[in-house]
Amino acid sequence: MFDRFILSPAKTDEAPVIWQLLQSAIQKRKEEGSQQWQDGYPNLQVVQEDIKNEYAYVAKNEEGNICGYMAIITEKEPAYEKEGVRWLTQRPYVVIHRLATDQRNPIKGLATWMMKSLENISLKKGCLSIKADTDFDNVGMLRVFDKMGYTYCGIVILRGAERKAFEKRLD
Repeated sequence: MFDRFILSPAKTDEAPVIWQLLQSAIQKRKEEGSQQWQDGYPNLQVVQEDIKNEYAYVAKNEEGNICGYMAIITEKEPAYEKEGVRWLTQRPYVVIHRLATDQRNPIKGLATWMMKSLENISLKKGCLSIKADTDFDNVGMLRVFDKMGYTYCGIVILRGAERKAFEKRLD
């Protein structure tokens, strides 16, 4: 199904569409009773910074419509460098943040496909490991981590909140 989809760097003029997509994901988290993303983060400025820093990636369908978004970061995540987390590796890694799919037109399996595509991007960037985190109640993302073979590594603190941390080795 995803053979005609692409995951590519986002362009500056795509920020408003990405922001609309994120707003649909923020609303879904709210409807699920979660506190994740209910404090003004992420926002349009975060998306614009992601694009400026070349972190922003969009999933597009065969018609070229944006249906997914994530930030792929090759710099160290300061919260991940703190003591207490049992990471699988201490080598260079890619971090994924702000993964969201369009909840107005949901596509089953899109987040999993995006995570699989991330593995190829990570390898091209010379990183043999992917690290990520999510809220305790983000059942969808926890399911994706499980399905994709990520290992639970402990608790990290991001923006003042505890989050589950995961890592996947790519070798």
